[in-house]
Amino acid sequence: METVGHGWMWAAFAVIVLFMLAMDLLALGGARARRVSTGEAAAWSLVWVLVSLGFAAALWWYLDATLGRDLANEKALDFVTGYLIEKSLAIDNVFVWLMLFAYFGIPLELQKRVLVFGVIGAIAMRTLMIFAGVWLIERLDWILYVFGAFLLVTGIKMAWSAGEKPDLDRNPAIRWLRGHIRTTERLQGERFFVVTDDAGRLVRRATPLFLVLVLVELSDAVFAVDSIPAIFAITTDPFIVLTSNVFAILGLRAMYFLVANLADRFSKLHYGLAAVLAFVGFKMLLADLVHIPGWISLGIIAAVIGVSLVWSLFSARRREGG
Repeated sequence: METVGHGWMWAAFAVIVLFMLAMDLLALGGARARRVSTGEAAAWSLVWVLVSLGFAAALWWYLDATLGRDLANEKALDFVTGYLIEKSLAIDNVFVWLMLFAYFGIPLELQKRVLVFGVIGAIAMRTLMIFAGVWLIERLDWILYVFGAFLLVTGIKMAWSAGEKPDLDRNPAIRWLRGHIRTTERLQGERFFVVTDDAGRLVRRATPLFLVLVLVELSDAVFAVDSIPAIFAITTDPFIVLTSNVFAILGLRAMYFLVANLADRFSKLHYGLAAVLAFVGFKMLLADLVHIPGWISLGIIAAVIGVSLVWSLFSARRREGG
């Protein structure tokens, strides 16, 4: 499949990702168990957004100098659009994490370690799924219509179930884990496993923190199934698809701590995300009949997310006002 990414660009991107992961670990407290303030999370969220936009600008500059202005504009716009889609859908993933941490009673200061593995796992899973998607598209071009129909149905289901809270007591994954893994009743700091004395026999048990880690990774996989087909509606260039996805995920830990403190102010965002999925689903289904320019797609997605955020803030103020 055609791509603007040369070998040295993939290598440079890998170096950037590793450097940013290291920065993320150091920026949000390193290995120490502590709470992350709203101000700190907001500052680092802004840093990751600026770094991502800087990458888009560098990509545009290189393509403009080597392949021409038109292609540079197209690919940079595809990157920004894909980044916005992934970043928006990631917020929905964050809400699931919040529910999981609350269900298992994990305090904020112990959540950082789980989120580190969650972000790394999300990057690994998306990388594998993106290349699998590219492989499928190369061999089965009609698969894009399947992706489009899937996104349209997902968007409708998301809008229909917005506001409903899942019953985690009946969640099959949680029930299976508890039935098949020996666990402790209480947390053991940031440890995932401990060895306990069970009637004179040493037994290795998982802590509730490990169960949350497994469920966080599962939620990453589920949300990747939504987000990756969505960006294929924007571009099928594997370099743009992967870079925009990974850059959106890299700042996910900082965004989590920001949203964790402001979750009640995003009550209407699910409707905006549902509309975005439905829009990109329609875009894929109608690709052969109607060509929607990249700048229009970006404008529609940004407008939908913006309206849902303003609606959320307005609703929150009304609730606070009585």
